Amino acid sequence: MHWLRSQIYGLSVPCLMLGLFFFAASLTPSLIPRGPAVQGVLGGIVIALGYLLGRIISLIWQAADLPRLDKRLRLAFNALLAGAVLALAVWTFSSNLEWQNALRAKMDLEPVETQHLAIILATAALTFAVAFLIGALVATLFRWIRSRFYRFMPARRANVLGVVAVVLILFVVTRDGILDRVVTALDESYEAAQKLFDDAPPRPTNPNQAGSTASLIDWAAMGQPGRDFVQSGPDAEAISAFTGKPAMDPIRVYVGRANGETPKERAELALAELIRLNAFEREVLIVTSPTGTGWMDPGSHDPVEYMHDGNIATVSAQYSYLQSPLALILETRTGLDQATALLEVVHRYWKTLPEDSRPRLYAHGLSLGAWSSMYATNLFRLVDDPIDGAFWAGPPFPSDLWQYVQNARQPGSPWVLPTIEDGSLVRYASHFADASHAEADWSRMRIVFLQYSSDPIVFYDPFSVWRAPPWMNDPPAEDVSEHLTFIPIVTQFQLALDMALSFGAPPGHGHAYFAQDYIAPWVQVTAPQDWTAEDTERLKAHCNLGFQHGCSNE
Repeated sequence: MHWLRSQIYGLSVPCLMLGLFFFAASLTPSLIPRGPAVQGVLGGIVIALGYLLGRIISLIWQAADLPRLDKRLRLAFNALLAGAVLALAVWTFSSNLEWQNALRAKMDLEPVETQHLAIILATAALTFAVAFLIGALVATLFRWIRSRFYRFMPARRANVLGVVAVVLILFVVTRDGILDRVVTALDESYEAAQKLFDDAPPRPTNPNQAGSTASLIDWAAMGQPGRDFVQSGPDAEAISAFTGKPAMDPIRVYVGRANGETPKERAELALAELIRLNAFEREVLIVTSPTGTGWMDPGSHDPVEYMHDGNIATVSAQYSYLQSPLALILETRTGLDQATALLEVVHRYWKTLPEDSRPRLYAHGLSLGAWSSMYATNLFRLVDDPIDGAFWAGPPFPSDLWQYVQNARQPGSPWVLPTIEDGSLVRYASHFADASHAEADWSRMRIVFLQYSSDPIVFYDPFSVWRAPPWMNDPPAEDVSEHLTFIPIVTQFQLALDMALSFGAPPGHGHAYFAQDYIAPWVQVTAPQDWTAEDTERLKAHCNLGFQHGCSNE
């Protein structure tokens, strides 16, 4: 108790004022609407960051032996800081509800009636208290280690080695003591949730289906995302009922993570199954990379099967059981290796087939699947007997290929929907654009990026700690708040929190990609025969009738 009282009494008022300034600034809008509890958590985090920044500045000031203010000037400085914080807080608190409701209206959400100020303040205070306590414990550990070093070395050396020792301890504890156990527990829990092996439902009886008794892929090891993918989607009857033309049953091949020990084994198994099902005799072949858990978005795959009368095959291989944000951080290499192995194996076999009889080959992926698919679609796939095109939705900001293409945009075109050269090779689509317009016609290869202007998974910028992201220098997009303002440090954590909230955004916004926005880009990329603009609108309407995610007959 004495230790806790000493920590509270030792609170720095100027540092706390800086933290509260950040808290008030955090009430400004970002890409995704925030509720009171989420706003409180964000506020508590930025208070802690502001306080920490103030302490760091204070330590640097002392280490440089710069002059200190006398008591009277300190009181005046603190009063000035408090006045600035109060003025900003009055403005942001009085405007916050209006800002949030304006952003909600852009996303077709109902307005909220009250700000719930008490929830925001209580949650922020609790979050800051937890962060402050953790920081105080780390500082106490440093002082204890430093005191041991004082016994046999000078103070300056003890301070430096004390910091190094604390950093090493924290790294070892979090990485080897906590992180490894968390990763193991997550993998085990997701593996159990996917109902592998003994919990798997009965396998399909149709021999022309992956996972059946005739299949080379073990149904029990495929995992729930794979089983859902190969069993869902429109069949020939449903497609024919929509198009009014004869149709085929689409081919879907999926290899679960447990179906092979290595990415190469899983890729070779997928190829063997494609050959068994005569997938290379179809008109279109899509090699797609799933999201982190292995999920395949029916909103993307169902429509393209309709527009090609079922004369299509799709293949994918799972690389993780984790949710995409966790897989991105913890199993990055696994996803890249699996996507590369699958596309490499399929492309190598595809190149051996006669050009006039082999299917048109496309790469595809959503979110983390887009990142790994882009990585796999390297120069060899684009130059040496190239694939026919690619369609990537919600490409995460770390992707090198996406960054390269973005930075090649024509001057004056918006960052969220850029124009690349004459549009003959690369085009962009969004909730408000369908990639159909460009200066030139399509070339032999067609590449489309689908990205929502309010998607922080795409437009997060690690450098927004100190500078505005490129898209904030453009006029705001249709579903982005005109009140969004860059604030150093604060904007960084607003966007980071937006990434967590973006999966729950309304369809067509944030990271919630849905069938209606996949359809027109698929038409542009795969050029279905005799397809018209009226067909596109009919398919959009069909996919909107009672089907929340896809547009199958299930």
